[in-house]
Amino acid sequence: MPCRLLAACLAWQSLALELTKDSWEEMTNRKRVFVKFFAPWCGHCKRLKPAWEKLMQEYAEHDSILVAEVDCTGAGKSKCDDAGVEGFPTLKYGNPDSLEDYKGARDYEALNNFTKVNLGPSCGPERLELCDEMRRKQIEELLALPMSELKYKIKRKEDQIAAAEKELKGFIAKLEKKYDEAVQVQEKKQKAIKQGGLNIMKAVQAYNRRAKPKKPERSRGTSSAHSRDEAEL
Repeated sequence: MPCRLLAACLAWQSLALELTKDSWEEMTNRKRVFVKFFAPWCGHCKRLKPAWEKLMQEYAEHDSILVAEVDCTGAGKSKCDDAGVEGFPTLKYGNPDSLEDYKGARDYEALNNFTKVNLGPSCGPERLELCDEMRRKQIEELLALPMSELKYKIKRKEDQIAAAEKELKGFIAKLEKKYDEAVQVQEKKQKAIKQGGLNIMKAVQAYNRRAKPKKPERSRGTSSAHSRDEAEL
């Protein structure tokens, strides 16, 4: 019975750590988060699963850190869309309202060390006592703004990010176009060189190797005997 009870508790705990858009706000309230966005069919997700489940159990009772996951093919799909998830698994961390991409190693030791170092309590609207004077003043000014004005400011910043991403994509597109043009020029040069004599030179070289008769080689013993006969004459 105790074993069955433990298994049931662990199953409930696992379910409790799988977030959706509806449960996100309640589960992440006043916490720093480390979240895995995954798809059950994904091979990389399956390989990450043991380490991630161990990490979730390690922080299951933590007061200020939440390690959880979101199924992007099930009830969590809308949350994955909101978070801008494009591949699986995607790991994000930090403030639940402003997540950052995790780009480190994915074994348990690396994930646990990262959690310890980066997900402790930090400065924010709910933890002003952890802020320096400049950041505290900035937050207080933002808290005093009407919601509509704050929303406008956020939109402007997001537009700036979108513009920077668009600029980068345009730059990459230009590089790709130049690369394609350079490849075409190189291919034309190679074709001209081959048609300008290289192909026929190689053909003649191969023909000569096949057609030119080889000189017979004398054995060492026969050569010595012949030398002795000449000497006797």
